[in-house]
Amino acid sequence: MSVQRKPPIIVSASSPPQDVVKSATFIFIHGLGDDADGVVNIAHQFQAGGKLPHMSWILPNALENRDAMSTAWYMPTPLSPYPSSRPELEDEEDEDGMKSSMTYIVSLIDDVISKGVPQERIILGGFSQGCAISLLTCLTSKYAGKLGGVVGLSGYLPLADRIPALREKTGMTEHVDHEVEVFLVRGTRDMLVPKRHFRICYETLFGLGMKQDKVTIKEYEGLGHTVSGAELRDLCEWLERVVPALE
Repeated sequence: MSVQRKPPIIVSASSPPQDVVKSATFIFIHGLGDDADGVVNIAHQFQAGGKLPHMSWILPNALENRDAMSTAWYMPTPLSPYPSSRPELEDEEDEDGMKSSMTYIVSLIDDVISKGVPQERIILGGFSQGCAISLLTCLTSKYAGKLGGVVGLSGYLPLADRIPALREKTGMTEHVDHEVEVFLVRGTRDMLVPKRHFRICYETLFGLGMKQDKVTIKEYEGLGHTVSGAELRDLCEWLERVVPALE
């Protein structure tokens, strides 16, 4: 019997504009072992504070992964803080699982656009594995360079050395020539996603041609693999700049 995916949680804008083209949508993707219920409080915190009342939230759910024995967007592989002396012995990344998850996320973006929200008013982001899927989608899918921005909390860029080939396979140039805003943050005590992989992430973005002034990078002292209030305050300011309320 096939596994059924739980539908996403939708948090409607608290004060939706009369004209849908002035609205905004944040598709926020949870991490490994979590679900939409585990991150919906982020949307509620923003709305309780009166922030971004024109923005709705879509919180998708990953499938249950039998191999990972947890909800997962793809089969995880260990992230070492040090380069491997035998890279040929490292586990291969689950490219098929990532592509399958990206296909689902792209379908959610399609649905938002079909309702009249401009693609440049859509933000895609997530925590941990959610960050990974968001970055891959914004670099290698049909929406590469077309969304308003991408958010990565406590995550990394998987398939980093394959990005040019994946872009080329979908008819794009290897070089990134868009100006999508990026918000990348982590905690200094994050032991699950070591700083090395955070660095590989933004160095790969710059190497692909992404403008450094479009990429916000920050580390939070003492923060582990979790989300903090300071992080959300900075994210809120970034969102207000990237998808502001329109008159």
